Amino acid sequence: MGFGFNLLFALVLVPLTGVLLIIWLITRKKVFGITLGFIWLGIVGLIFLAASTRLLSGKKEVKREDIYGTYIIDRTKFPGKQADWQYDHFRFEITKQNKFIFYQTEKDKIIKTNDGTVNFLEFDNRPRIVLHVDTPRHHIIEDWPTLYRKGGTFYYVFKSPKFGNVFFTKGKWEPINK
Repeated sequence: MGFGFNLLFALVLVPLTGVLLIIWLITRKKVFGITLGFIWLGIVGLIFLAASTRLLSGKKEVKREDIYGTYIIDRTKFPGKQADWQYDHFRFEITKQNKFIFYQTEKDKIIKTNDGTVNFLEFDNRPRIVLHVDTPRHHIIEDWPTLYRKGGTFYYVFKSPKFGNVFFTKGKWEPINK
């Protein structure tokens, strides 16, 4: 629990419990025992509620197996003509054999590929990828793309000198319906 809960526990709940317990043992009146029971039932209920909320709304831990697959431009980050154009022209794949394949496309037609390998570095139980791509390489391809987690999903950000941040999310390319 947090600092505030620990402070409340040490300075209020423990002394109050001790006082109510002593009064209840001396007087044998039910009201003090019931009050004590309600206080601790409420505390246990709040702890359970906090743990459940954290479990359900916490960030998803990304595992190495989650990273394998095909990535497309995430058009939701900065929607518009530029994102649509990037979506139709760039995507990449990370295979289970640790191969990195960057596709330069014209919609569904592959124009050129840049091949490379992927190494995984484990930080805090989160795999971070390091790309080793043959030269010449496309300006979007970055050796250390950044992995971001949001809710139950994740996405990669590549820093391009021409486009700025380029967002890729896992998915299957499909034509844009305009």
